[in-house]
Amino acid sequence: MKAEQKVILEDFVEIRVKFSEIDSMRRAWHGSYVTYMEDGRESFGLHFPGIGYADITASGIYAPIVDIHVKYYGPLELNDIVVIRTRYVYHPGARLDYNYEMRRKSDGALCCRATTTQLFIDPEGKLLTDKPQYYEDWQKKYGVIE
Repeated sequence: MKAEQKVILEDFVEIRVKFSEIDSMRRAWHGSYVTYMEDGRESFGLHFPGIGYADITASGIYAPIVDIHVKYYGPLELNDIVVIRTRYVYHPGARLDYNYEMRRKSDGALCCRATTTQLFIDPEGKLLTDKPQYYEDWQKKYGVIE
């Protein structure tokens, strides 16, 4: 039986496409979207304190990305503003999952959908099978779990 998410936790951030992010076709290079996801997670962590990068680093536990899926729908060009929606997706266990939607602000066109999964590791790189306490506390604080 699949666990059901009780609350929707999402964040929106706007990013301007920079010259360093475009390719020879004058479009945002496909790898730039991974950076936009990072921007989305960083903003999410600032708006939902407790699992931001500073929080994770301070705990001595790390959360590397182990899985990423990206689907492109339309281009972004130089100076376009991309609106990144980052949504936390609950899964039981020691993992952080997010999905993303990126839209061009000028016309609302969908440009990309993506997902990431992060697993927790200790300072020696050993995979944690139990949730770190700070993550469980965060889930309780925002009503993800009871």
